[in-house]
Amino acid sequence: MSTYRDFANRGSSRATVLRTVGTRERRSHLTAPRVPTVGIDIGGTKVMAGVVDADGVILEKVRTETPDKSKSPKVVEDTICELVLDLSDRHDVHAVGIGAAGWVDAHRSKVLFAPHLAWRNEPLRDALSARLAVPVLVDNDANTAAWAEWRFGAGRGEDHLVMITLGTGIGGAILEDGQVKRGKYGVAGEFGHMQVVPGGHRCPCGNRGCWEQYSSGNALVREARELAAADSPVAHGLIERVGGNIPEITGPLITELAREGDAMCVELLQDIGQWLGVGIANLAAALDPSCFVIGGGVSAADDLLIGPARDAFRRHLTGRGYRPEARIAKAQLGPEAGMVGAADLARLVARRFRRANRRRVERHERYERYAQAIRSSSTSRTAQEPPS
Repeated sequence: MSTYRDFANRGSSRATVLRTVGTRERRSHLTAPRVPTVGIDIGGTKVMAGVVDADGVILEKVRTETPDKSKSPKVVEDTICELVLDLSDRHDVHAVGIGAAGWVDAHRSKVLFAPHLAWRNEPLRDALSARLAVPVLVDNDANTAAWAEWRFGAGRGEDHLVMITLGTGIGGAILEDGQVKRGKYGVAGEFGHMQVVPGGHRCPCGNRGCWEQYSSGNALVREARELAAADSPVAHGLIERVGGNIPEITGPLITELAREGDAMCVELLQDIGQWLGVGIANLAAALDPSCFVIGGGVSAADDLLIGPARDAFRRHLTGRGYRPEARIAKAQLGPEAGMVGAADLARLVARRFRRANRRRVERHERYERYAQAIRSSSTSRTAQEPPS
């Protein structure tokens, strides 16, 4: 008697080949199921979750502080699960995408290292998918933000895009032909740690002169506080605004004063922008993209920052005057970019999950047909046998 496997495969010579999600991104976003998915953006201070539709529209968003109990993996996972389950009460969720502030391996299953969380080689994807019973995708938050800007924001229509995220430090991501370039080990895009000043400011990474020590939120605040601490005459407006309490000087406050016309704050943002332009010129020499998208909290300064960056980019671009210049644009999706991109990337694994479920159902139906045929055959033989 033939086995069930013989019965199930009879008449079929076609094999199904499952390829990784990463190699199919270029086409997959066009054919992925138009189902709602959840995107999660995890940082050192907050966890933001949202249900996002296939057009990048946020249907609902919730946010909580990153748990402070040593920020252990279990505690953070509990917080993520609570947010997803809360959203699942009101929405039909088909997959979950995680944008993590850290290094994620090339298979997008483990967080190799997160500077603000206790994640060291943490198998986050498997841990969460086991608890949530839906497919989970994990990626670096800069990658997910870049994907969102390419799909729905400032990078739409670009074939070669580089995103720079200016926050506490500098992050980044590379997209070519609609595919995120993660590198061999998954940690490409750490632009902030290119060394631009030999022997310069010490960076938390251990090196000196990293780019993010000259063009980031930390660099902006450090320079302002140093001037205020020295009681510089040019810093009196800033000192008065914080009542002499120098630790209260923040990036958003500097931007606010610059918009009001404070000369020192304008100059500080120009300095940060010029260093930004130098770094972008170096990236253009290496990667030759058609567009740079500038995101992150510091980009809220708009042309106070991006104007000087464009000027410095043109001055430092190799072969200037004899080559096309990449477009430099401010990101459009704001702080939700990482969440939206994570949700949209999760839609790719949602399709694979739905296909796997469909195959499982089809196998079950074939088995039921096979079992019914066996039962019918057995009944027929019994009816034909003469009584003893």
